[in-house]
Amino acid sequence: MPAPASMIRLPPRNGVQPSCLQLPPGPWATVLDGLCAHFAEVDRETWSDRIARGLVTDVQAKPIDERTPYRVGMEIQYYREVATEQPIPFVERIVHADADLVVADKPHFLPVTPGGGHVAETLLARLTRRLDNPHLVPLHRLDRMTAGLVLFSANPRTRAHYQALFPERTVAKHYEALAPALPSLPFPLVRSTHMARGEPFFLMREVAGAPNSESHIDVLDRSDGGIWRYALVPVTGRTHQLRVHMAGLGAPIVNDDFYPQPLSSDRAGRPPDDYGKPLKLLAKRLAFVDPLSGEPREFETCLHL
Repeated sequence: MPAPASMIRLPPRNGVQPSCLQLPPGPWATVLDGLCAHFAEVDRETWSDRIARGLVTDVQAKPIDERTPYRVGMEIQYYREVATEQPIPFVERIVHADADLVVADKPHFLPVTPGGGHVAETLLARLTRRLDNPHLVPLHRLDRMTAGLVLFSANPRTRAHYQALFPERTVAKHYEALAPALPSLPFPLVRSTHMARGEPFFLMREVAGAPNSESHIDVLDRSDGGIWRYALVPVTGRTHQLRVHMAGLGAPIVNDDFYPQPLSSDRAGRPPDDYGKPLKLLAKRLAFVDPLSGEPREFETCLHL
């Protein structure tokens, strides 16, 4: 949730911004009790340790203690931690940086923002540390398994101008992928389907209904008879859209462990990372008209499939 105007925002810790929570209605006597109930996956000992180290504060950045009374609507700030977070052995590259924008090449397997078991090992946290800029905010997302260009706002004063580019669909996003050959289909083609949440919850699927997703697909290279190089342009921005659309055509992207059928795993349905088999999907190019200068801008990745 956004910080209220009166909040004294805590600084980043190891490149990670604090999270904010407005305490919901509940019967708990202390903030500690409420946190344990709200975040059932984090044990009481862990919350007690965070509180003892001053990592949970009120809206004025004043640390709470284990006896702080629970008050519905109270704003708190806290730092997320993952005790067993493992380093991701790939390095991001800064493609461009100025006072307003940062463009970075995200390697495979690195998340853009914190989530699940990844907090400090994210592109946002790494860039925040590297550039010493706590104001960095990603303007769009790439899923963790996809590599390539990500655009960040570096300046809160100009952020809204750049954020507006994406819902207005004025940013041209070009991807490349390696996937099985589809010699029976005419290219270029448009894949337009209705996508909805699947099972497990982090997957998507194509279902009957009015189209809410659209991708333009062409072939760049047919020289490897079994695997072709495709150009993919998403018109809409649904989660895993390109992966779902390619699988729906009968050509799942090489090394895709989720589509068309997720691999079995002992980690909550998610296959373990195999660093030797990155998903062959790359965010190749971003192009748009700069809303401040009116000049065309284009960025291209230095990565390759």
